[in-house]
Amino acid sequence: MCLRLTLFLAFSALCIAQDAECSFLGPQRERILEAGKYGRKPGRLTDLTAQVMSRMSDVRSFVPGGSRTNSQLQLEEMGTIDRHIYGTLQSKGVTAAARTDDYEFIRRVALDLTGRIPTPERVALFIADARTNKREVLIDELLATTAWVDKWTMFYGDLLKNNSINLNIRREKEGVSAFYTWISNALKTAKPYSTMATELIVATGGNSYTQGELNFLPGSFQPAVPQQDTYDQSAADVAKTFLGLGHLNCILCHNGRGHLDTLSIWGKAATRSQGWGMASFFSRTAMSRISINTDSFVPYYWAIGPNPNLRTDYALNTTTGNRPARSPIGTQTTVSPTYLFTSAKPAAGEDYRTVYAREIVADPLFSKAAVNYLWEHFFGLALVTPTDGFDPARLDPDNPPTDEGWALQPTNAALLRDLAGDFVTLKYDVKKLMRQIVMSEAYQMSSRYPGTWDPAWEPLYARHYVRRLWGEELHDALVQTSGLTPSYDLGRSYPGLSRTEAYTMRSPEGATTPDRGGPVSRFLDGFLRGNRDDEDRRNDGSISQALALMNDPLVLTRIRGTGNALLLLQKNLSKSDEELINTLFLTVLSRNPTDAEKTAGLSQLRTGTRTTQAEDLLWSLYNKIDFIFSY
Repeated sequence: MCLRLTLFLAFSALCIAQDAECSFLGPQRERILEAGKYGRKPGRLTDLTAQVMSRMSDVRSFVPGGSRTNSQLQLEEMGTIDRHIYGTLQSKGVTAAARTDDYEFIRRVALDLTGRIPTPERVALFIADARTNKREVLIDELLATTAWVDKWTMFYGDLLKNNSINLNIRREKEGVSAFYTWISNALKTAKPYSTMATELIVATGGNSYTQGELNFLPGSFQPAVPQQDTYDQSAADVAKTFLGLGHLNCILCHNGRGHLDTLSIWGKAATRSQGWGMASFFSRTAMSRISINTDSFVPYYWAIGPNPNLRTDYALNTTTGNRPARSPIGTQTTVSPTYLFTSAKPAAGEDYRTVYAREIVADPLFSKAAVNYLWEHFFGLALVTPTDGFDPARLDPDNPPTDEGWALQPTNAALLRDLAGDFVTLKYDVKKLMRQIVMSEAYQMSSRYPGTWDPAWEPLYARHYVRRLWGEELHDALVQTSGLTPSYDLGRSYPGLSRTEAYTMRSPEGATTPDRGGPVSRFLDGFLRGNRDDEDRRNDGSISQALALMNDPLVLTRIRGTGNALLLLQKNLSKSDEELINTLFLTVLSRNPTDAEKTAGLSQLRTGTRTTQAEDLLWSLYNKIDFIFSY
């Protein structure tokens, strides 16, 4: 038990850190903060993690991997990302972290691209590979897997809020299945992100159970209120999702002045009538709930199409609903569709939503928002935080704000501009953009930093910031490494998906059932996966997460050494103590043990009942920091 206790106490030391800047267990951060502030402190969390890991294992003493710093690279030879990151570091006189070693890299990039840890066999092959381009080969291999599709179907399912039931509407399980399949197929076929957005905005059809793209807009439906509330919410949700422009929702209730003054230069000058112009693009659209049961209104599916009963634009004639009254502006009683940033309007006879989609994907904010979402995932700190808090007046490095007290919003505005330009050049191919990101030297930096880390360097990306694994990633890592494979019948919960699965990343909502009442759902909820409605996925830590990894049956049933020939321990107990330790570390943590860890493990196995002590060792590995984080 001494090894279990030692490792757990080290893990707990991180869990209970009460530093005010530590997002692991610190105070919940506000999502929208004043200019120049950040909602998370990734550098501080990374530093705490690195400190605990260094006390537990000095991996630098035994792992291979190159060391390339900004002083060894020529800026003119770099790609977009490295040119801006290393160029900024040089200009600031800040040293970049060394290149991460091969053990850490294969685990990091496998998790970030596919949500799966690498198999021990693949780790061994990668370490032994002497080719200079082996990281590029690995990246291309991972991008070609079905696991990549699974991970990013989950990611975009979060972004597009594909859930069964939200506060206002029901997609039903059939709708969730159809939407999941649509997202998955879009990724499999390399459908451009611009095309995905367009299809979701202009979606027209009669049955959301069979036409997946019909399930996006109903998320904006507002029941039992004036239809303008739905138009408003539709415009706001599209702008938030695809432009990072969450403040449009604010000005659909009131002018920005007096409300957004401290948050956005653009927002404080925006007016409610401008918001109505955006909402008017939905004023000829009807979203209908169609019951499939004559005895009850529920369940129902959705139909979206032209509104046959409406021939006017956005009317200023309401005194009830979720938003303040809409009153005529002088003699003006309706507002025609007008795109806020270009003043574009539909031509005679042109479909309103088609024009809105065209303006959305052509807007420079569209590519910037798409890049920003992915940057946050791969680098731990978005270029603009929060990702839905873009201020269009503070994004252009060639035209910085002149208002006193305001600065450019992105951590690196030139990088955001140029990487968004690359995304357009790549014809909005998200896989190619991800490849560009993970191939960069900036992404491949170590999370360890030489010398003393200055929190002021966080926006410079001088090191790699750690990322706590999603609940789905942890579940699937437990399944993959332990040898105990569940069989979840998705067809029982998600009609149209008649298959069994072992991995939660392959389920539409990450769980085996949409009611979130089962043990797997509770485990995932503990790791703050959100609900795709009013709770976003979060990277925070909690005591409940530590307790789950210590005590949940999902973990305890997988550390057994007897009773199932497929179990990891059962298959390896006959090995020598040293071989057993090496196998467990390589399988669970994707690395070999340090000398200190091996010594502790040998002492553990040679005290008491060997099977029980081996189970304790495996339990300890599942509770180690380097199992819980991508670092």
